[in-house]
Amino acid sequence: MARMTGGKAIVKSLRQHDIDTIFCVPGVQLDHLFNALYDEGNSVRVLHNRHEQGSAYMAFGYAASTGKVGTCVCVPGSGLLNMTGALSTAYSTNAPVLALTGQIPSGQIDRGLGAHHEIVDQLGTFRHVAKWAARIEHPADAPRQVEAAFREMFTGRIRPVGLEMAPDVMASEAEVTLRDPLPRPVAPAPDPDAVEAAAKLLGAAERPLILAGGGSLGAREALVAVAEMLQAPVSPSRNGKGTIDARHALAVPEAIGHRLWADADAVLAVGTRMYEQYYGWGVDSTIRIVRIDIDPTEIARSGKPAVGIVGDARAVLAALADRLDRHNRKRGTRREELDPLRAETQKSFAALSPQYDFINVIREELPEDGFVVSESTQMAYVARIAMPFYHPRSFVSPGYQGTLGYGFATSLGVKVANPDRAVVSISGDGGFMYNVQELSTAVQQNIGVVALVFNDGAFGNVRRTQVHKYGNRVIATDLHNPDFVKLAESFGAQGLRATSPDELRAALKRGLRHSGPTLIEIPVGELPSPWHLMHFPRVRPKGAATPVH
Repeated sequence: MARMTGGKAIVKSLRQHDIDTIFCVPGVQLDHLFNALYDEGNSVRVLHNRHEQGSAYMAFGYAASTGKVGTCVCVPGSGLLNMTGALSTAYSTNAPVLALTGQIPSGQIDRGLGAHHEIVDQLGTFRHVAKWAARIEHPADAPRQVEAAFREMFTGRIRPVGLEMAPDVMASEAEVTLRDPLPRPVAPAPDPDAVEAAAKLLGAAERPLILAGGGSLGAREALVAVAEMLQAPVSPSRNGKGTIDARHALAVPEAIGHRLWADADAVLAVGTRMYEQYYGWGVDSTIRIVRIDIDPTEIARSGKPAVGIVGDARAVLAALADRLDRHNRKRGTRREELDPLRAETQKSFAALSPQYDFINVIREELPEDGFVVSESTQMAYVARIAMPFYHPRSFVSPGYQGTLGYGFATSLGVKVANPDRAVVSISGDGGFMYNVQELSTAVQQNIGVVALVFNDGAFGNVRRTQVHKYGNRVIATDLHNPDFVKLAESFGAQGLRATSPDELRAALKRGLRHSGPTLIEIPVGELPSPWHLMHFPRVRPKGAATPVH
């Protein structure tokens, strides 16, 4: 037991849980927390940036690319509200983010007095964008509440959590007993009867298919073993890319997964919501689905599967592989079926020019283990559907939130967490300007991301729809942009411009060699729509009407 302030009790408790990096914007409500961080010296890296949105996205990138906890700190009220987009993105992608905020003075909370940074029910706001949130009411409570935050974060489905503390509590001193971190919660052992039923169902299938979501990222070896036993193609979702090496004979993009879905008689869905399948591709009584998920509420959220197994994907798949030995039928290789589909799909991708040409250059120049951070932009959409990924977590996506403007700031967190691996962010001019201020952070903190900005002078996706779907009723989509090269140079970053795939190749080589941040502007015109290769029509039951997205 030692006497310490509330701020110090939080910092010491974070160190007990091996937190050594914090992304933050300081403020007076956090003075005693930052005093404690100063006292910790080099044991905690404090990366301050220019906007709370950027702090939380950096924490998200740190978490999404590693599976380790990304930690962000902000002032109460407007600071927390600025973080909520990033926290909702972490929530949608099951990323372990810990958000810490201040509060107004403890005697004034939720009284509506108009205190500086007061918002109605701040803790309630926290709980709408996080899995769990709590207030630390006394310095002595900090170790217990930090422990609870980590327990809640890693129990079952991983999602962001939050803690808040009032400034007077941060400043007050008390006797505090630090707590040793508890072991990570252990997922429930898979139900052996359910595993047996799944092995029988899948083992008897003639045309099995595997869907791999973000919940399968830590289960590559077991997933590949089951796929090879079943000779089942594996179609990763946007959050599951890299779960299986795209060069594996059974790895297929979603475009081929959709083609195979039409005739599959059994599907193994691992750590995926199956949103596209249930609400797009179609589900009928002739397809038998086995679902594996750590979240018991997810198993039957959209429809009751033939077999549902709650548990960690790696453990369940290992148990399933063991039981498949007893029930699996003999199957030939799927190569003769898959190779023509791959060739046909590549032709469809190549028709998306110039997007596909640029994406090929990025893939060829990026090291095999390099990261791509996508955006809600045309070029990133094509990267999502057409670019091969070879390692888990190497494609960072905003998931179903589709958060415009998240990408550049997120890529900085990815690079901080992975300093020895290349990181490329793909943004449009519209989305990049959401967090353009973090160019300053990238230079000040020497974060060597290569930021690609595809500049069409518009919110291009919406503008194209206005032109082609609504008879040229263009409104609120044209943009006035700076000279992005000069803008980057004004911050002290390397600024380059590429007007063709070949020029991008040369610029990427320079950017990836450069020790600091690089921005490459790529001017483009209106780009062809990729929607037909992203949102696929209903194919089950046969002849059913296509749903409207």
